Amino acid sequence: MTAGTTLTNGTTTAEHELAALQREHGRPLFALLLRLCDGDRQRAEDLVQETLVRAWQHPEALRADDFDSVRPWLLTVGRRLAIDARRARQARPPEVGDAILENARVISDHAERAAEMLDVREAVKTLTPEHREVLVLVYFQGASVAEAAQALGIPPGTVKSRAYYALRALRRVLPGYAADLR
Repeated sequence: MTAGTTLTNGTTTAEHELAALQREHGRPLFALLLRLCDGDRQRAEDLVQETLVRAWQHPEALRADDFDSVRPWLLTVGRRLAIDARRARQARPPEVGDAILENARVISDHAERAAEMLDVREAVKTLTPEHREVLVLVYFQGASVAEAAQALGIPPGTVKSRAYYALRALRRVLPGYAADLR
């Protein structure tokens, strides 16, 4: 697999030999590297390519009399590359990956929630004091209708009515939140 001669279609014999090597030994090499990479297909594919580059750089190892001795050589080189890659990753800080992106989504969700809470607080301030009292007790403090009625000294039916009209008023003030308030 030296520079090789150029064939009529523009490719070299080395390229043909490398392609044949990949067809013959690529699947077992990939399977081994996939296991060594804990199922990371991209990393395993990169290591297969790196292994084939090493094979191209060392044609003497592939010119053995016994063609079957090529596969153990490729598997050994691939395994060593996988070990080196794992050691290198452990020595470096972690790469930006999905975990960091998921945390970014949580932060943006938190910011959106905080903004929504401010909108709702401002909207609640527009309610009459009677409606606001009922909403605070029932929806924000989690009191039952009976508990709110007892705390406010009004009948339970009045608590229900005020809660209904308070939510209706909030739907008008917060049209984008209407689905959340139903």
